[in-house]
Amino acid sequence: MNTTQIPDLPCLCGSLRRAARALTQMYEKDFRRIGLRATQLTILQVLARAGERSQGQLGEMLAMNSTSLTRTLRIMIREEWVAERRGKDRRERWLRLAKSGEKLLERAMPVWEKLQDKVRTQLGAEEWEKLMQIANRVTNLTTEEGEKQ
Repeated sequence: MNTTQIPDLPCLCGSLRRAARALTQMYEKDFRRIGLRATQLTILQVLARAGERSQGQLGEMLAMNSTSLTRTLRIMIREEWVAERRGKDRRERWLRLAKSGEKLLERAMPVWEKLQDKVRTQLGAEEWEKLMQIANRVTNLTTEEGEKQ
């Protein structure tokens, strides 16, 4: 579809979801050759930055529902990219980046950096920074709002 045929949407949620789907498709196309999905990359990046976290904490950090996170983690644990241990309560799961996850993330970073640079160049540095700030702000505002309800 020609981009001039894509209508502007009046809904912020719809517009951001559509943009996220389009961006995800672009990232996943390049990550396919190393056997990684965009969601999996994000989980690896969060665990690399945040260290060991409970599944609940990880879900909050990703603003991801428990069912989707569990399904994605099951694959990542089976592939030995993520290591898990049980907490004091048998239902509690603590997750950390496994050695093979570290290696996969290392292999993925050049692909990720190239994609980041491509989008940054297309948007321009100033628009890139604004968009990153807005995306983080929207996430913080909506997750804080959800906690108040």
